[in-house]
Amino acid sequence: MSGVPNAPARQDQAVPLLAVVGIEKSFPGVRALSNISFEVAPGEVHALLGENGAGKSTLIKIISGVYQADEGSIFVDGRPVRYERPDDARRAGIATIYQELLLFPDLTVAENIFMGHAPRRGAGRLDWKAMTAKTEALLASLEIGDLAPGAIVGTLSVGNRQRVEILRALSQDARLLIMDEPTAALTEYDVTRLFDIVRRLKSRGVGIIYISHRMEEIFRLADRVTVLRDGLQVGSRRVAEISSAELVQMMVGRTIESLFPKVAAAVGAPVLEVHDLVRRPMTKGVSLTVRAGEIVGLAGLIGSGRSELAQTIFGITPAESGEILLAGEAAEIRSPGRARALGVAYVPEDRGTQGLVRAMNIRENFSLACLAKVARVGFIDRAAETRLAKAGISRFGVRASSLDQVVGRLSGGNQQKIVLGKWLANQPRLLILDEPTRGIDVGAKAEIHRLMSELAGQGLAILMISSELPEVLGMSDRVLVMREGRLVAEFSREQATPEAVGAAMMDSHGADTGRAA
Repeated sequence: MSGVPNAPARQDQAVPLLAVVGIEKSFPGVRALSNISFEVAPGEVHALLGENGAGKSTLIKIISGVYQADEGSIFVDGRPVRYERPDDARRAGIATIYQELLLFPDLTVAENIFMGHAPRRGAGRLDWKAMTAKTEALLASLEIGDLAPGAIVGTLSVGNRQRVEILRALSQDARLLIMDEPTAALTEYDVTRLFDIVRRLKSRGVGIIYISHRMEEIFRLADRVTVLRDGLQVGSRRVAEISSAELVQMMVGRTIESLFPKVAAAVGAPVLEVHDLVRRPMTKGVSLTVRAGEIVGLAGLIGSGRSELAQTIFGITPAESGEILLAGEAAEIRSPGRARALGVAYVPEDRGTQGLVRAMNIRENFSLACLAKVARVGFIDRAAETRLAKAGISRFGVRASSLDQVVGRLSGGNQQKIVLGKWLANQPRLLILDEPTRGIDVGAKAEIHRLMSELAGQGLAILMISSELPEVLGMSDRVLVMREGRLVAEFSREQATPEAVGAAMMDSHGADTGRAA
């Protein structure tokens, strides 16, 4: 049966599983990679780090046969190879699992795993029995007990769909897996399960190139790390011999004293007051206050009701009962348009589908939330729209070739800056940020955090939702904790320790160290 290689990990062997030597790649007007060399040993997790635009995607596309290098060599098991297409790389045992999973939602788990190489019997007919048996064996090999060969992929969680992608690679005898931001859309439970699978593959000699913006994952999983910056190789180090601060400096080319540049701001009168807000099933009698100049962090596990609360305040899912006050006045918010008119801005969790129109250009996206400011008798004033976009690009440091660049082709950090700029063009008094730095690199995170501090210093009230506890603790003046649709604890900045907030999130002993909200 095709499956996981069982050779023991031998990271000290002379011949690596993969070696790239002196890789060069250019596109019209852009030097994407220059003299890149690194290697992966059997049973090694080799992390590939760098800011968006550093060249990581170009490099893995060369390794996986999507692009061909202009110069340099690739060796597999010590033998030189040149891939003209992705199928060549797959036949050599190299598989890439992209952040955007490439599955057929209407087909079963088994059909997705064996798409293109299904077992056959007689006259070319599919051998469904063999396909099911091989799928069950693959599932057993990774101790995945909650997936059935006949399950329809479109009904699965993101975590289970990702496991199907991994199994599809292993069904083709993959010996090198490239994982591109594999945890970006996973719950904490699914992240833990993914790590277990990575460790199991590693123990069986599979080499893994692991790309992630999450520093804690690198230190939990990786053996070595290679850092790219502006298409150049900054260096390769053993993870055990480097600190998080050193990695950050290698990635961004400058010292970041803190990823969370929180500056104390004068806190003013309440901007948002919520009393006994109810929107079933996830918002159950919530009360909170956010003041001018204050950043209030909203922590909680996935499914605790944080995003649902934000959407109710913003009018996407209007409240069934309770009261919302803005600057002391009762506000009935039944739609996002009404929220916007009242000075509320909302940066959603999924910027790609909810925050931007990715097929439109930068200029058009900047004006989406304030068309009234750039419209004249029903027509868009292009000159006014251009002035607005230029001001936004300058203020937020968006890196782009022109205002006409399609937003979907920008890095995640630059896309997030445009979403922020779009809403701040309305000059809101309350800004709701849902996962403001998800999926962006460490340098862009620091820029977003600096901007948050700057906005709070100008008197803006900010309600920030984040699944990253260091971000909540580092940027918040107060921390509120949600669990099962209710606010269960409140901590001042001084009280908000990882242990105290984590205990409140998990309903563990000691969770009431803060004042119950």
